Amino acid sequence: MHNKFLYILNCVLYALIIFIASNFLFVKKMTSLYWVFLLLYAAVNFFPTWILPRTKRLKTCARGNALLLEFLCSAVLSVILFFLSFTRLPAAADIFQNPKFWIVNTLSAIALEAVVFWNGMLRIFFSSKQLGVKMRVTAVVCGMIPIVHLFVLGKMIRLVSDEITLENQKIITDEQRRTQQICATKYPILMVHGVFFRDFRYFNYWGRIPKALENNGATIFYGEHQSAAAVETSGHEIADRILKIVAETGCDKVNIIAHSKGGLDCRYALNLPGIAEHVATLTTVSTPHEGCTFADYLLTKIPQAEQNAVAKAYNAALLKLGDPNPDFLAAVNNLTAAFCKDFNETYPDVPGILYQSVGSTLNKAGSGRFPLNFTYHLAKYFDGANDGLVSEKSFPWGDSFQMLTVSGSRGISHADMIDLNRENIPEFDVREFYVQLVAKLKQSGY
Repeated sequence: MHNKFLYILNCVLYALIIFIASNFLFVKKMTSLYWVFLLLYAAVNFFPTWILPRTKRLKTCARGNALLLEFLCSAVLSVILFFLSFTRLPAAADIFQNPKFWIVNTLSAIALEAVVFWNGMLRIFFSSKQLGVKMRVTAVVCGMIPIVHLFVLGKMIRLVSDEITLENQKIITDEQRRTQQICATKYPILMVHGVFFRDFRYFNYWGRIPKALENNGATIFYGEHQSAAAVETSGHEIADRILKIVAETGCDKVNIIAHSKGGLDCRYALNLPGIAEHVATLTTVSTPHEGCTFADYLLTKIPQAEQNAVAKAYNAALLKLGDPNPDFLAAVNNLTAAFCKDFNETYPDVPGILYQSVGSTLNKAGSGRFPLNFTYHLAKYFDGANDGLVSEKSFPWGDSFQMLTVSGSRGISHADMIDLNRENIPEFDVREFYVQLVAKLKQSGY
């Protein structure tokens, strides 16, 4: 019997227990059994489902979600009983003829249902990673609005349910193929970040991707270069990083996966003396190889004084965070279409290295979080379809190119491609995408 069917059966049975225990009507109808149901009600609050995923966090999510689903079902039954109490049906006659008993029954139902609700809500609030701040705030704001709160609750149950199913299946999949080590490439993976970010110790720029790769056998290193600098400066930093990795590990070469401006930085690094021989492949992700035309426009329209003020504030902040010599304006100017045109003519691909590229598109601005929901309109006006920052025509580079999107109105943003928001996107499993990308490198002998 399928687990989904068993889960639904579990929740329906437990919802009936909660319903019976929450309604004082059953004291008169089945006095001896009522106390049994009250004990079962307490047990349900501790063990709301016997079908559980693998990890402790997911188990907490599953228990919380089951309680909310059981609350929803039992609450509906309680509301039906409440309205029946105003009829002269035999089943409701005792309550109708005894107002005090009706009040006690109603208050009892509200109190016991509320315990189940908050038990479930607190569990998913503190264990789910997919609800997000927006959904949590919506739940708080709409929690006291009749009817609306039911739709919000239903959406929360669905989101958490999808999270549990996906995350648990990923654990099972990784366990089943652990011995295959499908991402154990001949050369280690060097992951290079884009502009305006750093390789922080406690916040990974690449989200959950590195762990997924390591679970499948990959060896991961990071660029560890500055967040914002000229392509030339960043390129030298990455070149030094490559030489250091090779010297310390004896790996001879690395496979590079670079995001956004990091792709340009790496292309420059490969043209430096003694570097190309230590690189097997370069995969650029969401890289503006043809530049961003809207960047040219903004740099001509925004007064130099304002540009300098923003740059000064940014550079000062990043100095404190560890960048030795951040240069905001140099980084921005190297993203223009004019710069990239000259760059592409000056720095051709190095023979003997596999170059490949990946890009994606957003289907509407609202699907990208700030500031991508703002820059999407600029990029679309100047360059057409884009990922919130880089246009579709700017992505392709190298021997092969892959364009990613999903059906519906969402799409895949510049940030989604590195799992920056740790969001599970329907039809696009970003972690599995990178696992398969690296697996193909291994299959190709890299």
